[in-house]
Amino acid sequence: MAAQPLSLAELRDRLAPLDASDVAPLSGGASSLTFSARLGERRVVVKVAPPGLPAVLNRDVLRQARLLRALHGSAVPVPEVLWEDAGDPPDVPPLFVMSFVDGDSLEPLFDRDGDVPEALVAERMRNAATTLGALHALDPTAIGLADEPTVGVDAEIDRWCRALDTVDPLLAPGWQEAAADLRAAQPRAVTGTSVVHGDFRLGNLLAAGPGIAAVVDWEIWTLGDPRLDVGWFLVNADPQTYRRATRYADALPSPTDLFDDYVRAYGRDSPDIPWFEALACFKSTATWSLILKHNRRRDDPDADVESVADALPHLLERARDLLRA
Repeated sequence: MAAQPLSLAELRDRLAPLDASDVAPLSGGASSLTFSARLGERRVVVKVAPPGLPAVLNRDVLRQARLLRALHGSAVPVPEVLWEDAGDPPDVPPLFVMSFVDGDSLEPLFDRDGDVPEALVAERMRNAATTLGALHALDPTAIGLADEPTVGVDAEIDRWCRALDTVDPLLAPGWQEAAADLRAAQPRAVTGTSVVHGDFRLGNLLAAGPGIAAVVDWEIWTLGDPRLDVGWFLVNADPQTYRRATRYADALPSPTDLFDDYVRAYGRDSPDIPWFEALACFKSTATWSLILKHNRRRDDPDADVESVADALPHLLERARDLLRA
C-alpha cells in the first residue's frame, strides 16, 4: 500500500465548512502533510494524514490533536486545535486545523545557516530545558490521558534495532553490540509515567525572542519514562554529538547546566541520565541510517545529509563511552 497524492482542490472542499482560504502547502513534517490556510483574518495550520495509508502510529493526526487539546492551557505552550475531521481512511484521510504560532525554529548544532544571535539561542536552550521539565511534571491522568498505553524502554531499544536491521550494515558497524550493551546496563525504572514528546529538541520548538512560543511535531508522543526525552534533548544540545561546525558550537549552555534547569522545572530527581544519553546516541544512529538509506535512493541525493554518514560510527562509540561512564 502506497501513499496517494492529495490535491489542493480536495483539501479546499474538506475545509469548506470553515470557509477557509489561501490553502497552500507548508514545509515541514515527514509523517503527515502540512498546509497553511486562513479562516477570515486568522492564519491556521492544517495537518493531514497521508491518503492511501492507514492513519496509525506517527500518521495518526487525530491522536496528535488529542494531545494538543490535553496540553492546551498548561505550562507547556502548544498550538490550539480549532477543528477536526475524521474523514474515511485510508482514501479520505483524517485532518485537523490548529492555530498558527508565530516563531522560528533552529537546530543550533546542526543547521549551518542559522542567523539568530548566539546569546538569544543560548537563552532559548535554557527555556527549552525548563519547558521539558514542565511537560514531564504534568500528571497524564489529570489532563485526560490515563487510557493511553505506556511504552517501555525495552520497546524503544527494540524499535531502533528493527530500524537498523533494514539498512546497509556498513552504515552502523557494531550496532548489535551496542544494543546488547544497552540491554545489559539498563537502569531501574522510575515510578509513574510522563508525557514523552519523543523528539524534543530546539528544532522542534517555535521560539519568539528568548521564549518558547510552542512545542510542535508531536508525531511520536507516548506515555513513558521521561528520561527518554531528557537523554535525547541533552545529546542534541551537546556539540560533541555530531561535531558539526556551526556558529553556536561554543555559545550554548553545557548539557550539565541544561539538565540542572530541567530538574528545577521537573521538581524531582532524574537518575541514570548517561544511560539514556547512550540510548539517544543509538536512536540517532538508527534514525540517521534510515534517512541516509532514503537519501541514497533519490535521483539527486542531498550532500549535506550524506555527510552525516561519517558521524554514525562515532555515535555508536559515544554510546559505549556513556555506558562505561
